Amino acid sequence: MTMKNEFYTYRGYQIKQDEKLTVSMEDYLEMIYRICLNEGYTRINQLADNLNVKASSASKIVQKLAALGLVKYEKYSIIQLTEKGKDKGRYLLERHKTIEEFLNNIGVKKEMAFRDTELLEHHLSKETYERISAVNQFLKDNPDILEKIRSI
Repeated sequence: MTMKNEFYTYRGYQIKQDEKLTVSMEDYLEMIYRICLNEGYTRINQLADNLNVKASSASKIVQKLAALGLVKYEKYSIIQLTEKGKDKGRYLLERHKTIEEFLNNIGVKKEMAFRDTELLEHHLSKETYERISAVNQFLKDNPDILEKIRSI
């Protein structure tokens, strides 16, 4: 009798995900959302500057996001989020903030916490994200425990 192994390679877990957004597309959508919070829209050059990429690269990803119905964009025009894009962008930004807060809570230095957040945020399940969020809330509600953790 053979048992099916539940282990997959990194790529195997990626294939199992039912998500159309790539890691890169998530980063772009999160940044578009961040910019649109203040200005209501963005432009390719502004987006590219904020992500430290070439405008041509930003344009390609924005076209893909538009094809998925997450942004409204016409060449040489502004980029605006659709309702679907706003919802997904809000989730991506909240996920980012939650993971960064968790890393700060456990004493990871600020510059490393930001870097590690960027690396981790795309690879967590929704359940893991929700548990991290619950731990953050618990630590907020119990500052004495938070202080003990940070002193380790």
